[in-house]
Amino acid sequence: MSLSIWLRARARSMKQEVLALWLAVRDPRTPLVAKLVAGVVVAYALSPIDLIPDFIPVLGYLDDLVLVPLGIALALRLIPTPVLADARARASELHALPKNYFVATLFVLIWIALATGGAWLGWRWWHG
Repeated sequence: MSLSIWLRARARSMKQEVLALWLAVRDPRTPLVAKLVAGVVVAYALSPIDLIPDFIPVLGYLDDLVLVPLGIALALRLIPTPVLADARARASELHALPKNYFVATLFVLIWIALATGGAWLGWRWWHG
């Protein structure tokens, strides 16, 4: 098996696991700690905002290649086996997360607020 095929398979597998985690977070049988960890992992995996921006050479993809899989592994260990089995079964039927325009709008507003705040601070510093 070539490296590119293996990487695509792993990426597809991680996508399914993130979807299963999203479903497990919404399950009332999931313990609170598991919900918090899985919720953070899902939010980070799906977020366009990274801890380390992707344009930074090598380090930019480090969070995607290390932090996300480690977070997924931790969250999977915290979720009870029956809940995880149900979530994985439902995830295989869904194939994708439902679109959430509220969250997309929220991210756009956060970026606008950050850009506006950065521009204001830059103007104050320059003219200060």
